[in-house]
Amino acid sequence: MSRFQYVLFDLDGTLIDSAPAILASYRQAFAVAGRTPVVAIDESIVGPPLIETLQILTGTKDARLIDELAAHFKASYDTTGYRETAAYAGVGDMLARLAAGGRTLAIATNKRLHPTRLILDHLGWSGYFKTVYALDLFEPRLPGKAAMIARLMADHDIPEHVSVYVGDRSEDGESADANKLPFFAATWGYGSLVPEEMAAHWRAFPTPAALTSALLGD
Repeated sequence: MSRFQYVLFDLDGTLIDSAPAILASYRQAFAVAGRTPVVAIDESIVGPPLIETLQILTGTKDARLIDELAAHFKASYDTTGYRETAAYAGVGDMLARLAAGGRTLAIATNKRLHPTRLILDHLGWSGYFKTVYALDLFEPRLPGKAAMIARLMADHDIPEHVSVYVGDRSEDGESADANKLPFFAATWGYGSLVPEEMAAHWRAFPTPAALTSALLGD
């Protein structure tokens, strides 16, 4: 019997391939604003929160410019863009098996809450998750993913010794470490950790099926 009764998931790059939709909306935001990004809009920028990513793309923290670009991005992504999001193969089956196996599932993501809920509804996954946390769920905003996981666990009385965090980036592993959680790396997504980036105590899984077996104790 697996000891993992609570499974906390990252979203982008772990459960869903949102890169094409996100990149298209960033490109549209810059085009509408008549601006040229200072770094390439490619998969390497997917993952961090919207404002942080826009600061990277513009090379500035100018609030007026960032707010303008953020508004253009949201107008694109929150209306039609999010519908281009695809589930990674096998993820839907993984969530169904975990839920059927009595696991309590939650999401802790850098994505904004509104499109996160839109995507979960679009994919038919909303019923699998007991709770969904995002950085903008609280005011003031949470400072980062480690703080978000800590808040989620405290709010829902989730004990660390029967919980695990699943993500696809080093930030996810470090956030799990900060909360004394095991970290399971989903290496099928675009943020896949390579062996040299993996801490010795992190575990990597090449497919959702392999991860499911570990979580259920098969």
